[in-house]
Amino acid sequence: MNAWMMSGVLAFGLLASTGLFFFVVTRGALVLRGLSPGSQSDKAHVYPIYSNMGLIKLVDFQPVISAILLFQYHHLVSKIVSELKQMDLRNKKVLITSCAFGNVIPRVVQAALESGAERVLIADIIQNELVHARSKLRQYGGKVEYIEDNATAMTLKDGGVDANVIFFLLHELPHHLKGQTLSEAGRMLAPGGKLFLAEFHRPQLWVLRALSWTYFKVFEPLGLALWDTHDPLNYLEGEGGWTCERSTYFFGNFQTVTATKQ
Repeated sequence: MNAWMMSGVLAFGLLASTGLFFFVVTRGALVLRGLSPGSQSDKAHVYPIYSNMGLIKLVDFQPVISAILLFQYHHLVSKIVSELKQMDLRNKKVLITSCAFGNVIPRVVQAALESGAERVLIADIIQNELVHARSKLRQYGGKVEYIEDNATAMTLKDGGVDANVIFFLLHELPHHLKGQTLSEAGRMLAPGGKLFLAEFHRPQLWVLRALSWTYFKVFEPLGLALWDTHDPLNYLEGEGGWTCERSTYFFGNFQTVTATKQ
C-alpha cells in the first residue's frame, strides 16, 4: 500500500470514527434514552455531550467548535457582540439562555459589562453546563449569576432583562418547545429590549443544502424545521410585537436574528 493510499485510509478512518463518536453522544443516545423508562423528563432532549462533564471538557475545544460551524463561529459571535456593544445597558441585566461551547459566553459577558450591564444572568437546565461556564468566567466574580432553569418555562420575572442571547439552542429542541422558548424569551424582555439568536439556516447553494440535509437527518433531525415550519424570524413576526433583522453567513448556512421587542 503506497503512502497516498495509506493517508486516504487513515483520513477516512478518522472521519468515520469522529462521525460515530458524535452520533453516539447525540442522536444515538437520545434514541436509546427514548426506549428507557422515565424518558419524558424535562431533560430528555438534552444530548449527553452537553450533560456529562467528561464529554463537555473533551469536546469544548475552540478549533473543534469552529470547524463544526464551518469556521463561521467567530462571525456569528462577533455580530452579537457588536450589537450588544451598541446598546446602553447601564444598570440593566443581560440574560444568556442556555450555555454554549466555545468562547461565546466570555465574549458576550465582556461586551455586556463594557456596555454598562449591572449583571449578566446565565441560565441552563443542566447544572454541569453552569459549572463549566463558571470556569470560563472567574474574572467577572459577582457580576455573573448562574441559574439552573428551563428555557421553555423560566422562573425569571416578566420584563426583567434588556437583552437575551440564545446561541444554537433551538435546533436541538423538540418542535413544540421551540416556540415556547421564543415566547419565554419575549416575556422576560423589557420593552425595547433585544433578543439575539444564532442558528442554522437553509443554505442557498444546492450542494450545501444537500450536505446540511444529510447532516441533520443523521445527527440532529430536529434542526431541519428551522428551514421552514419553525423559522425563528417567521415565528416572532407571526407573534407580533417584534421588529426583526436577519443576517446570513456562508451562503445562507447560518443566521443571526436581532429581534427588538416593541
